[in-house]
Amino acid sequence: MSNSAGGAGGEDLGVALRRATELLAEAGVPSPRADAELLAEHLLGCGLGRLRALAVVGSPVPDGFWELVEERAKRVPLQHLTGVAHFRQLALSVGPGVFVPRPETETVVSLALDWIGAHRAVLAAPVVVDLGTGSGAIAASIAAECPTSHVHAVELSEFAFAWAARNVALPEVGGRVDLVLGDLRTAFPELDGTVDVVVSNPPYIPAGMVPREPEAAEHDPELALYGGGEDGLALPLAAIASAARLLRPGGFFVMEHAEVQAGSLASRLSSDPGWTQVASHQDLNGLPRATSAVRSEAARVEELRP
Repeated sequence: MSNSAGGAGGEDLGVALRRATELLAEAGVPSPRADAELLAEHLLGCGLGRLRALAVVGSPVPDGFWELVEERAKRVPLQHLTGVAHFRQLALSVGPGVFVPRPETETVVSLALDWIGAHRAVLAAPVVVDLGTGSGAIAASIAAECPTSHVHAVELSEFAFAWAARNVALPEVGGRVDLVLGDLRTAFPELDGTVDVVVSNPPYIPAGMVPREPEAAEHDPELALYGGGEDGLALPLAAIASAARLLRPGGFFVMEHAEVQAGSLASRLSSDPGWTQVASHQDLNGLPRATSAVRSEAARVEELRP
């Protein structure tokens, strides 16, 4: 898409934003006006208020704008084009090779932080493990928002690990994340039975459920999407097994999953005497997106048996 394809070569920013919005809408982008503005903001290095003021006074179109609009129209994720994904209080670095964190996952962080807050009297320095950290969004957010915590995070993909390393190094995180390259199924054996909180957003999409959005289907790495097996539960169940190994009795576990998996996962946890207080939690759209449980004292009894 050249300047002439987007509009007249001498068009101003306001006209360009309107034309870009039309083009992105035609391409099926869910939020065409917002995306057009965010691309322009990225190039101009300004906020939304300043951008809209510039559009009103007829400022010129920033160099590279139509090239980015063309890529977005091809459904390249907006975050890949700007290099940034906003997650809770953090601006995370993302790009090809890493799953772009979604707003729904912020619920997992909230649940973990709420549990820590409710037990602050006995948790002076909570130990947290993030299984399958991806971009590091969950681990970095917990460390940033709970300055007394120490977070351990594991990621299998070397590409995602490289992005996570950048994100856990953010100043807000304060160096409180221990990031390792490895498998969530075997990670951190030295912490077995000592962890206060385990969080996870593992790959969980069932084999036959290709994501509807081209941004996910064509650009998110398959390693971060598909959970294994026809029901997609191989890795979620592995995360549960690792959480059972890592958590101390009374420790808290919370995991994101597909809405169709909520009943099955809750049933499996509830039928295991090693877990108690099993609960389902809704996402921003009212769908059952996360399940939590507490490691029971029964788990200690089983471990002590000869």
